[in-house]
Amino acid sequence: MKKAIFTVVLSFFILTSISIAKNPINFSQKKINEFTKKYGEKAKKRLLLWDNLIEVAKHKDILHKLKLVNDFFNKIKYERDITHWGKVDYWASPFEFLGSGAGDCEDYAIAKYFTLRQLGIKDKKLRIVYVKLKTRNSKYEQAHMVLTYYHKPNATPIVLDNVNKRLKLATRRPDLKPVYSFNANGLWRAKNKGSQRVGKNNLKSWKNLMSRI
Repeated sequence: MKKAIFTVVLSFFILTSISIAKNPINFSQKKINEFTKKYGEKAKKRLLLWDNLIEVAKHKDILHKLKLVNDFFNKIKYERDITHWGKVDYWASPFEFLGSGAGDCEDYAIAKYFTLRQLGIKDKKLRIVYVKLKTRNSKYEQAHMVLTYYHKPNATPIVLDNVNKRLKLATRRPDLKPVYSFNANGLWRAKNKGSQRVGKNNLKSWKNLMSRI
């Protein structure tokens, strides 16, 4: 009961501390108007909340940055690509994710990645990871994506996930089996321990995403 009360109080604090500002700081008024015309007034509120999140998180330490960004995007509705976009696989930009108000696992990971980059976290500390997720109620593994943060190159990363929404070290997530990972500057293949860089990020879906950002 105490834990539930604490969660409600924390959520209220986060929402009130990231209130909508009258004047956007990180986006031009032209961008706001174009976004509103395309997605509507409700989407505009989400964009302004994102703008405020960035301003609030700028003054926090790393762990608070990770938590604020993780919690913010995890509030957005989950919906499969085939239902939401009419495509089997579609990597939405953060603007498309916020504008449409829904998305699937890679959309959460991508939005968190670009927001943390906006907050000054170096690209080498962040990787989007394609994993196999084992759920309790199924004997099968499902394709999934998460974002990871590395404090140091060989450190155990922190996982930012939309399924298990608490920040956890990768060693505390035995339900995740990494396959490959990437950021803007590289691609890595998972090994039994750690990962091996295989070169530049030439993923077709990533290139398509970047053409829309």
